[in-house]
Amino acid sequence: MGSIITLSIVQSALELGFIYALVALALFVSFSILDIADLSTDGCFTLGCAVCATVTLAGHPVLGLFAAAAAGVVSGFVTAFLQTRMGIQSILAGIIVNTGLYTINIAVMGFASNINLFSCDTVFSWAKDHIGGTWYKLIVAAVFVVIVGVILAWFLNTRLGLSIRATGDNPDMVRASSINTGLMITIGLCVANAMTGLSGGLLAQYQKSCDINLGTGMVTIALASLIIGESIIGKGGVLKRVIGVVLGSCLYRFIVAIALRLNVPAECLKLVSSLIVAFAIALPYLKKQAAFMKQRRLAKAENQLYMEQIQKQNQKKEEP
Repeated sequence: MGSIITLSIVQSALELGFIYALVALALFVSFSILDIADLSTDGCFTLGCAVCATVTLAGHPVLGLFAAAAAGVVSGFVTAFLQTRMGIQSILAGIIVNTGLYTINIAVMGFASNINLFSCDTVFSWAKDHIGGTWYKLIVAAVFVVIVGVILAWFLNTRLGLSIRATGDNPDMVRASSINTGLMITIGLCVANAMTGLSGGLLAQYQKSCDINLGTGMVTIALASLIIGESIIGKGGVLKRVIGVVLGSCLYRFIVAIALRLNVPAECLKLVSSLIVAFAIALPYLKKQAAFMKQRRLAKAENQLYMEQIQKQNQKKEEP
């Protein structure tokens, strides 16, 4: 086991875990808070990656991250517009936006399938010059996630954030309170997709490249991280749940790293991700069923003991 888990594997898993945690936080807002299945995550992640790579290639890495987040906001607004103004169901709206984003992404990349940033400065290369060592990438990723997580937890506890949370819980009650649910959905999806775009931008600068198919399966990865985090932390306040999502993302990347270490073919990673998601989603139900079966066995044992006592009492009464 010592040869499987090394310091470099832990470091790499934490780095990618923090970067992908932003996507998991985006699904936390759209899926857990708003109860909306946003399937535009894959295309939005690639959009953020492409926009950031293009701006970074022009010599503005910090601006590239802001541009990636802004591009995510636009993607979220379009998805919300289709839902709230065009009457399209959330799943179909996400599919439509995700399909359209493929052409937009490849156009942003100059109609090329990939972009290389090996000759460009990034926030990670700046951190290497100022921090040094081998942990600078982890520090940068952690700082971004901490800042975003704290801002998100604060925002969801404001009056506007509480209105967004109420919209996901009971939209009819929110409408009765004269709150515009369409506006709340739009703001929520814009915030969620901004984090998705920022995550894509960070990954572009992290690996110094961008590929048109980079976002494929991102919904599965984020959903796995979200479910794992909620299974670990459970219910609680917003900050506690945000921490759980980040922990779930890191744990997921750690599981994937171990799978690669065990010589699992790279082509099977999507299957591994699907199995992790299925198990994570089924885990609460399995726990409930296990508790029910345990309670059933105890009740059966108590009932059997009670019947034995009655039989003994009847035998004593029959004795002369």
